[in-house]
Amino acid sequence: MDAPQGIVHSIAVEECKKFSATGIESVDAFSASQIVLSYPGGRIIVAGSGLKIVSFSKGSGAFAATGTVSGVRYVARAVKLARRIFK
Repeated sequence: MDAPQGIVHSIAVEECKKFSATGIESVDAFSASQIVLSYPGGRIIVAGSGLKIVSFSKGSGAFAATGTVSGVRYVARAVKLARRIFK
């Protein structure tokens, strides 16, 4: 699923120790083992251990965390049935 026009989204994982992302709308949940972020296309789930949020700017959408990153998963935003039918 593509992000809406004009919204730039990217993620980066450096040596499984640093995670950064752009285009983030909100931090929905966080713990030492999981961080859940919202971006225009859905959610990003970052799994690992010792995860700590270093920074988040709602205005710019920049997000950064440290810890041991073991996985990153995208969950697409659900598309309403009517929207799929009347495309």
